[in-house]
Amino acid sequence: MSVLEIHRLQAGYGPITALFGIDLQLDEGETLALIGANGAGKSTLLRTVTGLIAPSQGEVRFAGRSLAGLAPHSIAKLGIAMVPEGRRLFASLTVEENILMGSCAARSGHWTLQRVYELFPVLQERRLHLGTMLSGGQQQMVAIGRALMANPRLLLCDELSLGLAPIVVRDIYQILGAVSASGVSLILVEQDINRAIAASDRFLCIREGVVVLGGTRVSADRKQIAQAYFGH
Repeated sequence: MSVLEIHRLQAGYGPITALFGIDLQLDEGETLALIGANGAGKSTLLRTVTGLIAPSQGEVRFAGRSLAGLAPHSIAKLGIAMVPEGRRLFASLTVEENILMGSCAARSGHWTLQRVYELFPVLQERRLHLGTMLSGGQQQMVAIGRALMANPRLLLCDELSLGLAPIVVRDIYQILGAVSASGVSLILVEQDINRAIAASDRFLCIREGVVVLGGTRVSADRKQIAQAYFGH
């Protein structure tokens, strides 16, 4: 069953179009990597799915339902959550308070505060600290935990590895494996091509707002990917 269907999507910012006729399908429990250079339109696509940007053309359907005209909080309640680029924690809130903000979607399911702490034991140890006092990797864990508290069917992850040490990135991606195993569908936007493809079932490469290449983790050809990524 398809959890997400996107047909001929066009979207952007005011008079500037960033996506040109994007088609995408994601099945239940599947992980998809979106790769491409900075400015390719990857984050714009995620923001359109979550309702932060209204498409100018095309359609986004989640679990068979059109998302046209729905506000971001309504889309979140349907079961879509995002880990935003830069984490965007609430500076005045503790670790635990930041995580609990995800439960505002009021969806029941597998993910509870205790399960988040089981996934990230270090966060339980630091639950009373301000979220912004943690290391970059720990802040990313808080951002993931906050999104999981919404009990999403679809989790969108925007640049999880940005600014993090390789060993921290490795740990984050191992944790994503546990999230996927719980039945959550994932879309990973990532600059680290090898890491993203290795963690995914399929990948799509976007260049200048257009899908230029797609494939599976097994069939991925690094030469083709490099040509699609850079356009030569």
